[in-house]
Amino acid sequence: MPPKKAAVEEKILLGRPGNNLKAGIVGLANVGKSTLFQAITKCSLGNPANFPYATIDPEESRVIVPDERYDWLCEKYNPKSRVPAHLTVYDIAGLTRGASTGAGLGNAFLSHIRAVDAIFQVVRCFDDAEIIHVEGDVNPVRDLDIIGEELRTKDIEFTEKAIENQKKKTRVGGQSLEVKKAKEEEATMEKVLAWLKDGKDVRKGNWSPKEVEVINTLFLLSAKPVVYLVNLSEKDYTRKKNKHLSKIAEWMKENAAGDPILPISVCFEERLTHFGSDAEAAEECKNLGIESALPKIVTTMRKALHLRSFFTTGTDEVRQWTIREGTKAPQAAGVIHTDFEKTFIQAVVYNYSVLKELGDESEVKAKGKIMTKGKDYVIDDGDILLIKAGAAKG
Repeated sequence: MPPKKAAVEEKILLGRPGNNLKAGIVGLANVGKSTLFQAITKCSLGNPANFPYATIDPEESRVIVPDERYDWLCEKYNPKSRVPAHLTVYDIAGLTRGASTGAGLGNAFLSHIRAVDAIFQVVRCFDDAEIIHVEGDVNPVRDLDIIGEELRTKDIEFTEKAIENQKKKTRVGGQSLEVKKAKEEEATMEKVLAWLKDGKDVRKGNWSPKEVEVINTLFLLSAKPVVYLVNLSEKDYTRKKNKHLSKIAEWMKENAAGDPILPISVCFEERLTHFGSDAEAAEECKNLGIESALPKIVTTMRKALHLRSFFTTGTDEVRQWTIREGTKAPQAAGVIHTDFEKTFIQAVVYNYSVLKELGDESEVKAKGKIMTKGKDYVIDDGDILLIKAGAAKG
């Protein structure tokens, strides 16, 4: 008898699955969040006021995801309709020390973060006498500590409340499967609580798939992926130097190893939005020898959220669809239309890279590169799909 193959446990990602995930811009007051939001979404919220809480309700906007593959497909098919991928971005009111206990806009602020799937954390590294710093002086490492501490403090509160509720289920006693499962869930929550009290973010833990399922029900702030944005003056951004950078690098190594960190100059990005056209803004970047960081910010966040793209193409429409890494063909079909997931038969697939290399669908076909895949096929980034589905039951 051949040995039994060990079942491979599928990795479950922290956070909710879905193709419409949201990123919130978070930071202390007056670090450049609202100005960044305006620049990234090209929409004006009026002048951000020079005092904390200028942004009271989270503002929301959809940002087009820059993707050369989508641009190339549009050029090739010249379709009547073009639908690029989007990332939804929220501007969230500034945090202050003590927010977890309700200071400032405390609880409202934290519930707004709870509603997003990932965080752009803006850290101020620029000196400007005109723009007051809520803590009195510019000290990015202290600011990073404050935000981390506030989010974990709130998570401890959430987790303790969840454990309290869970105890109502486990106190019943007995050996039923339901009680056994409730006890396992309680043990996971206790483990998460100990982790948080140790000053560590939940996203940095090595959790089993079963534990992830429990953690995902808690909607913890420190479980969300973070992309750190270091906000520099235009001068420092241009010369790629700043006195705080080495200290930030040390802090990242200790507290957020592996998380993406990007330098940005929000005042430079904002200045670019005032040019009459994209061509003029591009010319300004060329003259200064620097690039706008905005496209990279969006693509980095998509990676942090484990998002991937597939395409549907033709002369009627070229559309870029968003899925999470590991999505199988029927679920991808469901992103196009919910009925397609239920009635999925098969997917006709070839990858963008093959089409670009061979230049034409007929060539892709002639070379035998078009595949027919069933329910277990995991969509690859850049796949071009044609879904075959049955008629929906009325």
